[in-house]
Amino acid sequence: MRAIKEELGDNDDDEDDVTALERKMESAGMPPDIWKHAQRELRRLKKMQPQQPGYSSSRVYLELLADLPWQKASEELELDLRAARDRLDSDHYGLVKVKQRIIEYLAVRKLKPEARGPVLCFVGPPGVGKTSLASSIAAALGRKFIRISLGGVKDEADIRGHRRTYIGSMPGRLIDGLKRVAICNPVMLLDEIDKTGSDVRGDPASALLEVLDPEQNKTFNDHYLNVPFDLSKVVFVATANRVQPIPPALLDRMEVIELPGYTPEEKLRIAMRHLIPRVLDQHGLNAEYLQIPEAMVKLVIQRYTREAGVRNLERNLASLARAAAVRVAEQEHSLPLTKDVHHIGSPLLESRLADGGEVEMEVIPMGVSNHEISSAFRVTSPFVVDEATLEKVLGPPRYDDKETAERVSTPGVSVGLVWTAFGGEVQFVEATAMVGKGDLHLTGQLGDVIKESAQIALTWVRSRAAELKLTSTEGMNLLEGRDVHIHFPAGAVPKDGPSAGVTLVTSLVSLFSQRKVRADTAMTGEMTLRGLVLPVGGIKDKVFWLLIDTVSRELSFQKGT
Repeated sequence: MRAIKEELGDNDDDEDDVTALERKMESAGMPPDIWKHAQRELRRLKKMQPQQPGYSSSRVYLELLADLPWQKASEELELDLRAARDRLDSDHYGLVKVKQRIIEYLAVRKLKPEARGPVLCFVGPPGVGKTSLASSIAAALGRKFIRISLGGVKDEADIRGHRRTYIGSMPGRLIDGLKRVAICNPVMLLDEIDKTGSDVRGDPASALLEVLDPEQNKTFNDHYLNVPFDLSKVVFVATANRVQPIPPALLDRMEVIELPGYTPEEKLRIAMRHLIPRVLDQHGLNAEYLQIPEAMVKLVIQRYTREAGVRNLERNLASLARAAAVRVAEQEHSLPLTKDVHHIGSPLLESRLADGGEVEMEVIPMGVSNHEISSAFRVTSPFVVDEATLEKVLGPPRYDDKETAERVSTPGVSVGLVWTAFGGEVQFVEATAMVGKGDLHLTGQLGDVIKESAQIALTWVRSRAAELKLTSTEGMNLLEGRDVHIHFPAGAVPKDGPSAGVTLVTSLVSLFSQRKVRADTAMTGEMTLRGLVLPVGGIKDKVFWLLIDTVSRELSFQKGT
């Protein structure tokens, strides 16, 4: 049959394609055992007709074997630590300890390139520069950079690949990424490693154990590839918002480097040095068209953002840039192409003067385009952002400086500090009492731990009522025969954890003593039944939040006080 088709000339193209594929496989540099496996698969393909069911899947598989970078590696640049430090400083403001650890990591690789360094895992709130730090490491090493997103991955096959017996099977994300980057030693970022899940299809985090173990990743076995692939030359870097969701076995294979949130002063410097120039460039503007004074950037940070990173700040700056772009575009009147400069200068000049702007005229050569002509005229009065512009473009301020003082003006309201994946935040606690049987009511979508903290706080206050002077002139306990209702505002947000103990006690004492809590004070700490305050986590992020919010005083108790 093949001879007949050859005589008829029906399969010349297929023969040529298979021959080209064979030559490509020969030049792929496969290890000997894998080359033998590929040859067996190729012989099987040659015996098949293009119309047979397994022909296309077998051919796609062989093309993957030919495309993978078995031996192809990028030549590393000679590491220049000074240049690497300058690159980190130019790309990232602050983060002194983090950048120093990266320099140490690069120094070890310079002294011993074949050393199996640790897998760095950058942990921090969104928008603090985790991904860009990994990119800077790749630039310092002179390697290609590839990002593998693991957010929402619940199928083990996304890591190990699907077996070829399934229809539509494909390799895992790691092998597919190496195919796209075309070298075997890139810097591979495992982004959002804390957001992998698990279900009946397997656990991706368990599959990553083999990937990140230097003793095992030499022979990583992708189910689709079905032959071992050496991942030991890949420099792995991971990012996460939180450490808690990462399985302990996987966490043990990584070195965690925590990135704190930025202070308002750091955000201001980042905006002036990095964000504003980037936003202007993205919107086709420059300083001649839009100017955002430093004082206005401060107001944007204080009134329109509450974050540990700078992403929302950049979005607000982009809104201002779009408003300026509209103003500039409306002033740029389109003109018909003409070779006579004298005919085009006058109408454009008149339109600019009609708008009340000053213009500068330059000599324009013959044969230029409308865009070049428009660029030759510059408005000397740029769009300068002021407070009125902020409210017009961004709307009324989202955060009021007087909010905390107004909310704690009533006895029974206290201010606590909480930690989330996005950094520290302020959490108000409200308490009220009514005649009843001494029951405790809790609202605000609370977890079991915080409910127990509230019960402990109420029990401790009741047992210490006399010491706290929560008795009437007749010596009666003010807590007796009273139901207590404690509410955590923002009821749609789940809340849990032990760190609200001190805040709950303060709220209850304030309620029954009718003394207001200071508006400039926030607190955090776990409370025991004996009145001891235990340490809690996230103190650094909570303190950073005080620099953003109007609260200026924090109470953090020593262990056992």
